[in-house]
Amino acid sequence: MARVLDADAYLHALLNAPRPGMGQVHAFYDHSVGAICRDPRMMLMPWDDHLVHRGDGVFESMKFIDRRLYQVDPHVERLKRSSKAIHLLPPCSWEEIRELIVEVARAGDREHGMVRVLLGRGPGGFGIAPEECPRPSLYVVAYDIHRKPEAVYERGVTAFKTSIPAKQPYLATIKSIDYLPNVLMKREAAEKGYDFPICFDERGFLAEGATENVCIVDQDGRLHIPEFTNALAGTTLMRAVDLIKGEVEIMFRGIRESEIREAKEVFIVGTTTDALSVVRYEGKPIHNVKPGPVSRRIRELLQKDLHENGLPL
Repeated sequence: MARVLDADAYLHALLNAPRPGMGQVHAFYDHSVGAICRDPRMMLMPWDDHLVHRGDGVFESMKFIDRRLYQVDPHVERLKRSSKAIHLLPPCSWEEIRELIVEVARAGDREHGMVRVLLGRGPGGFGIAPEECPRPSLYVVAYDIHRKPEAVYERGVTAFKTSIPAKQPYLATIKSIDYLPNVLMKREAAEKGYDFPICFDERGFLAEGATENVCIVDQDGRLHIPEFTNALAGTTLMRAVDLIKGEVEIMFRGIRESEIREAKEVFIVGTTTDALSVVRYEGKPIHNVKPGPVSRRIRELLQKDLHENGLPL
């Protein structure tokens, strides 16, 4: 039978309960408290926050490398768009949120890491109505980044067509915390022995990976990117387009699965990976089964951009 504890005894038990991953947390901020903390045992959310039990919220994740925080403003701008799309106003100004991102990253005092911002409907009950929540919630956390070894970039990775369909267009373009399809995609990839899953929409057009954008390069060296009707416009991808547009012809359009098989290059683009070549798709080779020049160049440009334009911490 479960024990009934008073507040002090319960708090003691709570703080000593096993918490996998605690060692990865650098620092965090909870707007309801209004302070930054470095003890991961205190990183707790109210059960009745609709962010938790209804998936009613949006988020952004960004990285810092060598104490340089990358793409802060584009991430905050996308958070604004996602927030507006679900009719959610933050509990403070967007300028304050930007400052908090930087402050939390600094408070963690690490060379490399990630910062995640979670903006939710807030606590107030276990129903579904937004009116239940009088004030939105805001959480910011800095934590470890898991970077892939250089050997992975040298040999490339594998991918496959997941059985999980792309999200509905109106949801695909919002960075909502509802990542259940993405989780199922990643699970299926592990189950089938592939590195990355790729999903398609109901018309058969390429959408995205579990957490990455997917691009192809045709036999003439032109870069093709899926239109952002069935996928999230990645901040890393859009910065990559900006950096390489003077070197490569770029087009945004619908891409069929057959074009992946015939491509000269296939690669994924994301915050933690930059650009990473897919050298086998569904077990079949992509071109010469080697990372291609466009993906390598994009990665080079992104790394250079981070060190030249990343916000110093």
